[in-house]
Amino acid sequence: MKSLLNNNPLRAAGLVAALLLLLYLSYASLVFGIIDTSWQTVIDAYTQYNGSNEHIVIKEVRVPRVLNALAVGVSLGLAGAVLQALTRNPVADAELFGLNAGAALFVVIAVAFFGISSLTSFTWLAFLGAAVSGLVVYLLGSLGRDGLTPVKLTLAGAAITALSGSARHGMLVLNEKALDEVLFWLAGSVGGRKLEFLQAVFPYMIVAWAAAFLLARPIQTLLMGDDVAKGLGQRTLLVKLAAGAAIVLLTGSSVAVAGPIGFVGLITPHLARYLVGREMTWVFVYSGVLGAAILLAADIAARFIAKPAEVPIGAMTALVGIPFFIYVARKGLGKN
Repeated sequence: MKSLLNNNPLRAAGLVAALLLLLYLSYASLVFGIIDTSWQTVIDAYTQYNGSNEHIVIKEVRVPRVLNALAVGVSLGLAGAVLQALTRNPVADAELFGLNAGAALFVVIAVAFFGISSLTSFTWLAFLGAAVSGLVVYLLGSLGRDGLTPVKLTLAGAAITALSGSARHGMLVLNEKALDEVLFWLAGSVGGRKLEFLQAVFPYMIVAWAAAFLLARPIQTLLMGDDVAKGLGQRTLLVKLAAGAAIVLLTGSSVAVAGPIGFVGLITPHLARYLVGREMTWVFVYSGVLGAAILLAADIAARFIAKPAEVPIGAMTALVGIPFFIYVARKGLGKN
């Protein structure tokens, strides 16, 4: 990593600037909200805790909220970057490809029909749902004479998303108790999520982050075409399977913590490629950092746009993500 930074001083400087932005957003998330505090209050909450409302809010609400947003944002940004590179599809995203919807559907089925409320169970169900949805989308996108294409993948993802959404809504209408338990979670939010939520899935996130960066160079080679990659001695199927597993871990763990949050993974790879070009290692690094920054910014905005009520963070990301999706789609699905 050190040599990478030394060989790319401008990109390294940009990364430092992005990390400083992330630091400021984390600070803003800690001190601003319905109850405004200060950095000194944050420090006192851990060094001179007195049980005041401000200290309780800092320790029980805002610190877990910031940590969840950082971890989920990095995961969603990386998932989008790996997915777009693997499919060579500029509109690839866990939300648009049905991965979020599949993960959420499996969780809702478990709550509605089996009364499952264990976070550990939610995690494994989210992984399974994301994997099944991804496999179905891949198979549907591969049908036809011309095989796998970006347009067919996008349409297959939209179909699975719509089907999963309809199934979820039907089950929740028939089961009001399940509706009460998962309604706000389904809208996507890092608010009200305790650190236990993150602790349960963080090991999987770490593994997926490491896998994504280890796969950066093989994916870079894969982008030259399967024939070229095989000619260079790459086991293309193994790379694709490993990348798919990383995407499932990134998506499933994010959904387990925060519910289905869309469009972060769509936006960040485009911003990363605009800033650093198409070198996958840098694209992945920037995508992770920018994903965390976007999610934190959306979470901060969600507290103020309808104050004192709070808008689900998934709605905030959609406000930016949908116009961005239309813009990218108009440029042509055949280009990446």
